[in-house]
Amino acid sequence: MKPQERATARRKLDNRLTLLRESKGLARLPRGWVKAIREALGMTTAQLARRIGVSQPRAVAIEKAEATNAITLESLERAARALDCQLVYALVPRKPLEELVTDRAILLATRRLQSTSHTMALEDQSVDKADEREQIQLLAKRLLEKPGSSLWDDE
Repeated sequence: MKPQERATARRKLDNRLTLLRESKGLARLPRGWVKAIREALGMTTAQLARRIGVSQPRAVAIEKAEATNAITLESLERAARALDCQLVYALVPRKPLEELVTDRAILLATRRLQSTSHTMALEDQSVDKADEREQIQLLAKRLLEKPGSSLWDDE
């Protein structure tokens, strides 16, 4: 994918993710969604188990697995169907994707220029802070425009 196409894809995905990022009510409940919804419906674990097609102890284990982040998506999907719910699965970045990418490019540019700045300072050829910031911005921009970017390679 070309850099311009990646940027467009990030913008489109960010637009879709904005609602999820702003919606704190969608965060996983400490005791789990399965148990919370089952209890709100007035359903017992035995009734949930029958609807899923498992034993009652297995239904309890499913609820515990969700609460401890040990549940599989398949089990969660089966429980959702048994509760007449739709499973919604999403990864929601803490900040917009464009910001994540830009921050990463600036971090890499800063790291790369630090070694050069250090060498130049040792040779009494230090660069003023404004020039350094400009160089970081230019290098970050090149990193973002580079096809097949190594932006996420660990250094």
